[in-house]
Amino acid sequence: MANFKTLDDFDLAGKRVLLRADLNVPVENGKVTDATRIERLIPTIREITKVGGKAILLSHFGRPKGKVDKAFTLETVVPAVADQLGHPVGFIDTDWTDVEQARKAIDSAPEGSTLVLENTRFHPGEEENDLELAKRMASLGDIYVNDAFSAAHRAHASTEAIARLLPAAAGRAMQAELEALEKGLGQPKRPVIAIVGGAKVSSKIELLENLIHKVEALVIGGAMANTFVHALGLGVGKSLCEKDLADLANTIMAKAEAARCAIILPIDGTVAWHFEADAPHRTYGMDAIDPDGMILDVGPGSIERIKGAIDEAGTLVWNGPLGAFEMNPFDHGTTEIARYVAARTKAGKLVSVAGGGDTVAALAKAGVKDNLTYVSTAGGAFLEWMEGKPLPGVEALKQG
Repeated sequence: MANFKTLDDFDLAGKRVLLRADLNVPVENGKVTDATRIERLIPTIREITKVGGKAILLSHFGRPKGKVDKAFTLETVVPAVADQLGHPVGFIDTDWTDVEQARKAIDSAPEGSTLVLENTRFHPGEEENDLELAKRMASLGDIYVNDAFSAAHRAHASTEAIARLLPAAAGRAMQAELEALEKGLGQPKRPVIAIVGGAKVSSKIELLENLIHKVEALVIGGAMANTFVHALGLGVGKSLCEKDLADLANTIMAKAEAARCAIILPIDGTVAWHFEADAPHRTYGMDAIDPDGMILDVGPGSIERIKGAIDEAGTLVWNGPLGAFEMNPFDHGTTEIARYVAARTKAGKLVSVAGGGDTVAALAKAGVKDNLTYVSTAGGAFLEWMEGKPLPGVEALKQG
């Protein structure tokens, strides 16, 4: 964390701390259904408020398209924040064109208060990274703290411009994420293995091309593996496959060989004839896939091969499932590998970093979401980090 200031670098007592949070959480019938992102904010909020600082939360919520739309009011989320925090949380119905009323509300709140400002996307300047809006935001606080890595890949007024206007630091959740990612690909314990799964090669071209220069072994799973298998001249039956990307798959494999990165593809697959849970299925070698079948999971031979590669690794980074993990029994490969990674991590033999919506869901289904070194809930930001792209919200925190 040498390039970033943290809460340790500031005296927070009595300060108005603008805390960029990610309160863009799932809501059904007016209730938050997954408070994971809120949970990760709590240590930072408590650290601010216990010394009499005011934690003033900035966040987007949904896609109101730069207009006031009460369907996306953050007031909906306030009870969930209060529940996690264990004490009342105030809400300020902020007018982002004139923040004077918000300033008065903040100034009149008692020391140690936690306050939530209205949706930053109720003003078009948020997504435009508008400097004037950022100045209005900055006028409400003394210190800026970004604890929303999941929004760090967007250059928005509340993530990028504002960080250049106030003394700025990473919150505890952001700090933990950055430190974990540094262990994953920045300064990892080698050898490093990456697992990349999912449906389409086309959505992960930049990811694959970045990883082959960062890792010693790259496991490719999920339906995207079918494209590589097809490129090698093998049949994949009626499986999901981007056959028009065969040349690209071959190029990636050639680049990996030149970079001395081993590409690990499935050697067998679990094949079904209907895409549905508990469909009849059997295992085939990848050189003998039934032309009428669909590969919906890696087979037992592939699982053992992946485990062997993990045994040789010091660090693992993971994005994407190995099969149709949403449906039994085609979650078997992903679940088996997830539990194996967790066991190696618990034994102190592996540093494991995973992220992406499907990956987090698969780890949760396997019962090991809390057993890896770090699991990122950041989604797009995590993927862009794996692709090697600079993240505006992180870059803005770097010390000059």
